[in-house]
Amino acid sequence: MSFAELELSAKLLDAVRHEGYEVATPIQKEAIPPILAGCDLLGCAQTGTGKTAAFALPTLQRLSQASVPPRGRRIRCLVLAPTRELASQIAESFRVYGRFTNLRQTVIYGGVGQNPQVKALHYGADFVVATPGRLLDLMNQGYVDLRHVEIL
Repeated sequence: MSFAELELSAKLLDAVRHEGYEVATPIQKEAIPPILAGCDLLGCAQTGTGKTAAFALPTLQRLSQASVPPRGRRIRCLVLAPTRELASQIAESFRVYGRFTNLRQTVIYGGVGQNPQVKALHYGADFVVATPGRLLDLMNQGYVDLRHVEIL
């Protein structure tokens, strides 16, 4: 099944093509339609089968179709990752697939100074990829507001 058959937006299809992908993997074919429909999903697949794209692409589409509040960007999607390495990989995938959208993202994780992360949050992000520890730290300091999260 081609990505075009999955009813992704032209901007996302351009990003997918730019990465050299034409055909969806089995996990993508099964996961993208229900996520686009707003359904919850639990998916399992081996490493390297395209799981990140399976949830990133429909998530980016849903976020880009919604209007941004006039008073600034609020976190509408939160992706939790167990390690900073995985958080970085996921954030990079979202950046690559969302390159032709107007969505903003940030990644927050421990082991590095928090000031650049706090600054990025201050400027606003549509979605955040985070490790639990740093997320809790920044929430407790009042830098993260999850009241507007629609997608987890």
